[in-house]
Amino acid sequence: MSIRCNCQRCTIRGLMGPTIVVTVGVLFLLGQLRGGYFEFWHTWPVILIVIGLISLASSFASTEGHDAAPAAPVVAPPAPVAPPPTTPSNPYEGQGQ
Repeated sequence: MSIRCNCQRCTIRGLMGPTIVVTVGVLFLLGQLRGGYFEFWHTWPVILIVIGLISLASSFASTEGHDAAPAAPVVAPPAPVAPPPTTPSNPYEGQGQ
């Protein structure tokens, strides 16, 4: 049994976390090296762009060889037991109800 899927789409999605960490590190490094010009708070949209690019790349990637976990069988709950029919307490239907 495979622990992780090895299709291209899952491989690219698996790079999301490490890529974001590297991007944040580069932004902080540029902020330290270049003074206030590359300050993190001015360049945070770069993180959104990186997330978008990785999502776009994974959506175009092939799913050939994707190992999807088998769906668990759906077990229907038991049918509720209907209460026994009740007889009206008023023998004259439609009056006093």
